[in-house]
Amino acid sequence: MRTRGLPYRLSITKAEAGKEDPPEPGAPRAAPDRSAGFRLRSLAPGMVLLALLAGCEVGPNYRRPDTGTPAAFRGQSAPDERSLADLGWWDLYRDPVLTALVREALTGGYDARIAAARVEQARGLALEAQGPLWPSLGYTANADRGRNALLGGANPAGSGTTVGSFDGFLSAAWEPDIWGRLRRMNEAARAQYLETEEVRRGVLLTLVGEVAVDYFQLLELDEELAISREAAESFGQSLSLFNRRLRGGIASKLETSSAQAAQAAAAARVPEIERETAVLENRISVLLGRNSGSIARGARLSDHAPAPEAPVGLPSALLERRPDVRAAEYAARAANAQIGVTIGNFLPRIGLSAILGRVSERLQSITTHRAELWSAGAQVTGPLFQGGTLRGEYIQAKAAWEEAKLQYQQAALNAFADAANALVARQKYTEVRAQEEIEVRAYREATAVALERYKAGEASYYELLQTQQQLYPAESALAQVRRDELASIVQLYKALGGGWNLSDPAWLEPK
Repeated sequence: MRTRGLPYRLSITKAEAGKEDPPEPGAPRAAPDRSAGFRLRSLAPGMVLLALLAGCEVGPNYRRPDTGTPAAFRGQSAPDERSLADLGWWDLYRDPVLTALVREALTGGYDARIAAARVEQARGLALEAQGPLWPSLGYTANADRGRNALLGGANPAGSGTTVGSFDGFLSAAWEPDIWGRLRRMNEAARAQYLETEEVRRGVLLTLVGEVAVDYFQLLELDEELAISREAAESFGQSLSLFNRRLRGGIASKLETSSAQAAQAAAAARVPEIERETAVLENRISVLLGRNSGSIARGARLSDHAPAPEAPVGLPSALLERRPDVRAAEYAARAANAQIGVTIGNFLPRIGLSAILGRVSERLQSITTHRAELWSAGAQVTGPLFQGGTLRGEYIQAKAAWEEAKLQYQQAALNAFADAANALVARQKYTEVRAQEEIEVRAYREATAVALERYKAGEASYYELLQTQQQLYPAESALAQVRRDELASIVQLYKALGGGWNLSDPAWLEPK
């Protein structure tokens, strides 16, 4: 074990160091001075005691609170060690345009940059907390020269004499961490730093998910816009057909009015979707850290095939992968260490200090033997009566630990629920999408048949109008469920702590 102590040679004189002037010839030789070795030997037991006490740490050691981890997620067919979270986010989306947008958000977005700045602040605090564990060293140098006639009577040189003063010395101070109070402070600061690091990783994961979900919603709005324009055009063609039949005397005003109302309703939806698209593009621009503007698109929404399978892994692994759960645990670890700090405040503290330097009235005499200056000392301080302050700090630290423990357990419970919800959503949206595709195909066939029957005079306009009014809402619903299915994969990836195995540079460098 390495012992940190003061340089005890500061208390050894020049003669003890073998640097005294040689004796005059014929003079009796003085007996060797063994006081230095005696003093060092007398300090050895104290050094050993300090080294042994330095291994102590007041307060409870941290133990992970129980979370009641389930054997499997709800909706999971069987436990599987494979997990969607093992993939990189670029492997999950497989869209070059989306990949470029996500990377831009990670590098230029303000959310990621603010989180990184907070990590740097916490890292500085952690380094600051390490300082008291080590001796502090400093230096001082002074040079004064002047005259004070009023105080001249106290000056042996006489009233009004100009005098000088020169001194320079090194100082050292150290508080041996006998009870482990300082180590508990360092443990708490380090845990808080790691907590902010996990919060930053959580920001990255959330940012990746937000950009992806907004991008899929943007593609869905593009499809809805195309559907609305197609509906307006289709109802317009029906209106033209009804107008020709009205002029021919084989249709009524009821048909043309109904067709015109349907066309106007579909046309009114177009500017509304365009407004929603512009607002969403502005939101994505903010996430990217750029001014509002248009956002590039890649493949169409219908061309994005969801992952054929989405293994979720083991619930126990979630505690090691979710950034928010890991951050909550580091917060609990910091709160636990703070209990030791408050206990240490009840115990005495030992301070060691030493000074080694030179002092003289004349600058040219600063190097002589008479100008030596040294001192070494120790100080013990401790509380006797604080009016309940220390006890209050201890009670507060215990309650803060209890709160942090409960928050960690709650974060773990929420993580299990998020994963289960995302897993169920992914499964059910897949089933809904399959039925919506069947519905849309059926309505498209029915609309084509109704149009032919109406042209042949075998069906009324109500039959054609009804099939058209059912087709376009069904197509919009299909686009929305496709968006929700893709978003459910994103949410599942986030709920599982996706990217947990990525280093910091790997987040920005998709393969």
